[in-house]
Amino acid sequence: MTAPRIEVDLVKIRQNARQLVDRLAQHGIAVTGVTKGVCGHPEIAQAMLDGGVQRLADARISNVERMRAAGIDAPVVLIRTPMRSQTDRVVRACGTSLNTDADVVRALAQSAVRAGVVHQVVLMVEMGDGREGVQPDELAGLARHVMGLDGVVLAGIGANFACLSGGAPHPSEMGKLSAFAAALEGDFGITLRTISGGNSASLPGLYRTGLRTRVNDLRLGEAILLGRDPVTRAPINGLSTDAFVLVAEIIESAADLPQPSVLRLPVPGAGESKSLLALGDQDTDISGLSMPVGMTRLGSSSDHLLLQTRGVALVAGSEVCFQPDYSALMRAMSAPDVEKVILDGAGADRPVRKPDRRPTLAQA
Repeated sequence: MTAPRIEVDLVKIRQNARQLVDRLAQHGIAVTGVTKGVCGHPEIAQAMLDGGVQRLADARISNVERMRAAGIDAPVVLIRTPMRSQTDRVVRACGTSLNTDADVVRALAQSAVRAGVVHQVVLMVEMGDGREGVQPDELAGLARHVMGLDGVVLAGIGANFACLSGGAPHPSEMGKLSAFAAALEGDFGITLRTISGGNSASLPGLYRTGLRTRVNDLRLGEAILLGRDPVTRAPINGLSTDAFVLVAEIIESAADLPQPSVLRLPVPGAGESKSLLALGDQDTDISGLSMPVGMTRLGSSSDHLLLQTRGVALVAGSEVCFQPDYSALMRAMSAPDVEKVILDGAGADRPVRKPDRRPTLAQA
């Protein structure tokens, strides 16, 4: 099988999604499965749906269109404020989008009227992350603007945490977000359908406190895909952290083994040696790869990764397997030269391997 490749275990993704859906249901919270980390890969998106998520979300309209073309008909939310140049595409492919700008909402409304649809708008409130969102004292004005437009409806509000600032939200932030929602409902005599309380970074606070608020939606990507807290990198109890394995091939080594092998565990050897792999910065975020036992990253370039090994015998043609973090996963899934191999079945010992080659920009 060719390398580099990323092997995707759909069984573990389904199980992670089901665990999170069931846990959050106890708090009255639904899960929106975020697919941007896997470039809207349709089979991974379907695994999330099979695991119980109610809707999907992505940041790029091209990823949403990829899922639609593959037959995914579940509700999809665009979680990056739409570009004005893409509003026609947004209203065709997405029923809902997260928004922060009045002019963009107006363009969405015009596109929706032309398309004969009603597009749902969720307004994002800035609550400390610093990336996007209107200030709390501007929220009512933007809400009034949305409600005055044909073609769009105010569906809810949301907030983002731990993407730019890196800080996990305090549980009290969910109470503040709930208060903003209540104030809008009181001012305008409406009922907001969605109160979206952030992403995977919001999970620990909810688990620790059991706090019940108006928050009824979380946008989860990293927790489902990698089973980890995005702030601390700690594994989330009960979730699989190895649904994705990035495999690279050694192209130069001083070691002398008789046969190539897949190196998932160290092979006893003597001393130290250097090995050159056909994997580089163009393929993934090298700094986001967990090094196997006995291996140390010496450096990387656009097309090469240099490892130092101790107590491990390697040979050209052998393969080394890495665990990617979220950044490494996103880069690998978007890299055209990294083959995507989908594993599905009753167990990891007898997987069904289905190569998926993401189309190039010219083909898309």
